[in-house]
Parts: sequence; C-alpha cells; structure tokens
Amino acid sequence: MGLFVFSFMFTTVTFAQEEVKEEFKPVYISVSKMHWSADSDVDFSDWEKTEQEYFDKVTSKNDLIIGSGFYTHYFTPDNSEILAVSVYKSWEDMEKADEVTGKLIEAGWPDEDARKAFFEKQNSYYAAKHSDEIYISYNFTKAVNTDSTEPLLYYVRKNTASGEGGNGYREFFDNIIMKNKYIKGFFTHGHRYGADARDRMEVGVYDSLGDIEKAFDETDRLVNAYWPDEEKRKAFFKEFNKIFSGHGDYIYTNVPSMSK
Repeated sequence: MGLFVFSFMFTTVTFAQEEVKEEFKPVYISVSKMHWSADSDVDFSDWEKTEQEYFDKVTSKNDLIIGSGFYTHYFTPDNSEILAVSVYKSWEDMEKADEVTGKLIEAGWPDEDARKAFFEKQNSYYAAKHSDEIYISYNFTKAVNTDSTEPLLYYVRKNTASGEGGNGYREFFDNIIMKNKYIKGFFTHGHRYGADARDRMEVGVYDSLGDIEKAFDETDRLVNAYWPDEEKRKAFFKEFNKIFSGHGDYIYTNVPSMSK
C-alpha cells in the first residue's frame, strides 16, 4: 500500500522559498487514505493480526521501503479514516519496491489458494473508496525522541501554499519548534502527486493529547521570549503568515508494532 508523487514544484527551496542551508536529500512519502468497510463490523484485533502478518512477511523485509506505518483516526472529521504510509529514498526505489513486494508476497504465501484467501480477508476490512497522494520531504525535520511505548499522536496540519511569498519559516522552525520540549518529532513535506499542488504538510508527534495542549502554551512562551519586542514580533508574523492561505487540522494515532 503506497503513495506516489508526480510533479515536483520545489527543489532547493522550502515552504517560504528560503534557501536550504545544508545538503539535504529529500525522501518520497506515499500516503493512501483508506476507510473501514461499512459492510462489516470490523474487529480491530483481527484487522491488526492480519495486517501484522503482512507487515512481518512483506513490508519489514522490503529494504526499499525505509519507513512505513498505519495511522488511524483519533480526532478527524471522518472516523472511518485509516492512513497507510510508506517512505522511499527515491522515485526509482518507489517503483522498484513494487517488484520486491510481489516476490515477497509469493514467498510469504507460496500456496496460491492460501494467498488468495489471505488477500480477500485483508481487502474485506476496507471500503472501495480511497485516495493516494505522494509528497516530497522538506528540510525541516525533528527526529522523534520519546521514551513512550504507547501509541503516539500525530497532529497533521494540512496547509495551503498562498503563492504570495512570505518568509521566516526557517527562523521559526529553529527557534520555536526545535526548542519545544512537548513536540517529540516534526516533519514537513509538500505535494508531488495528488489532488492539490498547493498542499504543504506539517506533522507534529506527541506522547499524548495533553502534550499537544501544552505545546501550544510552550510555543507562545518561546515566541515571546525570542521576539520580546512586540513590534518586531508583529512584523515577523506579518511576513510569516503570508506563507500559507489556510489550513486544516487532523490527529491520528499509530500502531507501534507495524511501524518501520
């Protein structure tokens, strides 16, 4: 299950057209938004057992997939949503990964009838409705650092690029996001293939819903400390707020045993 990106609009620039300060190799992120089947009462434990088998036999053994995960609804407009995410080093690896997956599937279920039965069961959990997007990562990353063994929360902010310029994202990222102790990880990526070329994603990783609330307060504290002069603070955010024309907020939770 993967996502694929097509027309890339940015190379050595970021959200706000700011130059990247160091060599950065982006990765490709495929996201499939699926939905639980409405025709059956999905047993989450049974679903997890089935997808765990696929993960163990296929995804975990495919070295071209450098990252993957399932993310289920926690606080979104649609509680039937489930995201399947895969990460690749290059576009070429994304294409080659399908071939490797095919071989691993045959090795994992050598009996044709057993293989057919497994995938019929796997597909039964999902509705026919789904969408695929491919993104490319930006050079604003805070590696996940947490001692939690529980499912993490992923606060996704789906921004719309304004096309009107704006700047300051690097300064904000380095001095606010990187220093916010409640943000356990942070990732950014933009449209490569999908419905809207203006999509710019920010994903914050948190231990709990309470930490998301605390992170907002911590951000306010860090902002006031970094820009103590009110006029300079207003001037910065006047330009910063030009980067995006709007956004939507979503919170998902992961399945730790199926994270790569």
